[in-house]
Amino acid sequence: MVSKWGWQLLQLSRKLWVRTVAFAVLALFSALIAVLLQDLIPDALSGIIGAGAAEKILTILASSMLAVTTFSLSVMIAAFSASTNSVSPRATRLLMEDSTTQNALATFVGSFLFSIVSIVLLNTQLYTERGQVVLFLTTILVIALIVITILVWINHLSSLGRVGETANRVEDKAYAALKHYVAKPWLGANPLADVSHIPDNAKPLQTSVIGYIQHIDIKAIDAWAKQNDCQVYVVVRAGVFADLSRPLMWLVGDAEQSTEALLSAFTIKDYRTFDQDPRFGMLVLAEIASKALSSAVNDPGTAIEIIGRGMRVLSNWSSAAANQASIEYSNVWQLGLNLSDIFDDFFTPIARDGAPMVEIHIRLQKAFLALAKINPDLRLQARRHSAAALARAIAAQSHDEDIAILKALHKQLHNS
Repeated sequence: MVSKWGWQLLQLSRKLWVRTVAFAVLALFSALIAVLLQDLIPDALSGIIGAGAAEKILTILASSMLAVTTFSLSVMIAAFSASTNSVSPRATRLLMEDSTTQNALATFVGSFLFSIVSIVLLNTQLYTERGQVVLFLTTILVIALIVITILVWINHLSSLGRVGETANRVEDKAYAALKHYVAKPWLGANPLADVSHIPDNAKPLQTSVIGYIQHIDIKAIDAWAKQNDCQVYVVVRAGVFADLSRPLMWLVGDAEQSTEALLSAFTIKDYRTFDQDPRFGMLVLAEIASKALSSAVNDPGTAIEIIGRGMRVLSNWSSAAANQASIEYSNVWQLGLNLSDIFDDFFTPIARDGAPMVEIHIRLQKAFLALAKINPDLRLQARRHSAAALARAIAAQSHDEDIAILKALHKQLHNS
C-alpha cells in the first residue's frame, strides 16, 4: 500500500518539468565536472585536441538543440490536440505522462543548457588545455546521447497521439488497476461488504473539499485509529466524487478528537486518476468507443477493438482471489468495488451508441459469452448486460435476420 506522500511523489515524477529540471541539473553538473577533472588529464593528451574544437561543437549544439526542442514541443502539442479530438480528453493525460516524450524533451533542453554553460565557462578561462579535453570528451558523450534519443523519438512519433496507441495506454492502466484491486480489494483493510454492516453507533465524517478522490492512505487511517482507539469504516474508493453531504467514513469510538489528520489521508482533486480506480480506465475505454461510433467519426472497427480490450481487462476479475487477500490494517474496514458498476461503465455506453449497428452487437454478445465462461461473477453480469444490449438492438434495428442472429447468441449465453 503506497502512502500518501509516496503516491504524491509518484505523481510528481510523471510531470514533464520534473524530468526536464533533472536533466538540466545533470547537464550543468557535466559542464562543471570538467573543471574538477582537468588535473587528471595527462599533458601529452592535452595537445591532441585543438583549443577551439569543443567550442565550435558546443556552438552548433546550442543552436540546433533549441530548434529541435521547439519542433518537439509543437509535435507534442499537436499530438495532445489530436488525442483530445479523436480519442478522449481523459486519455490525453496519459500522453502527457509518456516517458519517451518526456525523456526526449528533457534531453534536448538539457543538451542546450549544457552547451550554453560550457561556452560561458570556456570564455571565463576556467578551463585549462587539459580541461578542454575533458569538456570535449563530455561533449562527445552528449552527442551520442542526443543521437540515440532522436532515433527513439522519431520512431515514437509514428504512434504518438494515434487512437490505437492511446487505447493501448488506457487498457494497460485499466488492466494494472484491476489486477491491483483483485490482489488487494480492500487495500489491506478488513472487508466491508455493504454499508448496512456499519455499527449503529458509528458517526459519519464528511470532507470540506469537493472533488474526486484520487488516493486513500489506509495505512495512515489505521495508525490514527490505533492511536485514538477507534474503528474506521471507509465507505468510498478512489474515483468517487466527494461532496459536503457524503460521508467518507464512519467512526466507532471517541470521534470528538481531532479528525484533521484522518481526513488528510484522502487526496481529493478536480479530476480522476487511473492508479487506484479501475472504473475510470474502463470508462475512458468506453468513451473512445462512443466517439468512434459517433456520426462525425463513424468508425465501428475501433469500437469493436475496444470491446476486445475491455473484455481482456475484465477477464482478470476474480472474487475467489480477492477473498484470499491478507488483512494488514485491523482497525479499518474498506468498502469493496461493485462489478456491476464496472460493467455499466463500459458496456452500457457502447450498447447505447452502437444500437443501430448489428456488427457492434454481435461483438458485444460474443464478448458476454466469452466472459460468462470465466467465472460465476462475470457470468451474472454478462447475462444481465446481454439482455439489456439485445433490447437496445431490437429497438433500434429493423432487419429480422440481424435480430435473429443476436437472439441466437443471447440464447446461447443463457444456455451455457
